Amino acid sequence: MSAHAHGPADESKFKVFVQLAMLLAIITGLEIITVYLPFTPWLLVTGLIGMSVVKFMFVIFVFMHLKWDKLFCTVLFFIGLVLAGGTMWALLKLFGAAASLPLSSQ
Repeated sequence: MSAHAHGPADESKFKVFVQLAMLLAIITGLEIITVYLPFTPWLLVTGLIGMSVVKFMFVIFVFMHLKWDKLFCTVLFFIGLVLAGGTMWALLKLFGAAASLPLSSQ
C-alpha cells in the first residue's frame, strides 16, 4: 500500500478547503464593493475590519489546521496573537501622532 494513499478524510478536507476558498473570495468581493459604497468613514472601517476578522478566523482555523489540532496548540497560538496585538497597540500609542508633534519652545 502506498504511503500517500488518499482516503475519505483527505477528500472531505479538500472539499472544505475549496468551499472555504470560495467563501473567502466572496467576502473579498464584498470588501471591494463596500469601499466604493457611500458609507460614513466609521461604518466603512468597522465593516472592513469585521470582514477581515471573519476571514482571518476562517484561515487560521482551517488552513492552519487549528480546527484539527490539539486545544493546547490553539491556546498557545491565541496567547501569541494577544501578546502581538497588545504590543502593536502599545507601540501605536507610544509613537502615535500626538507623540510626534514638535515640542513647543516656551
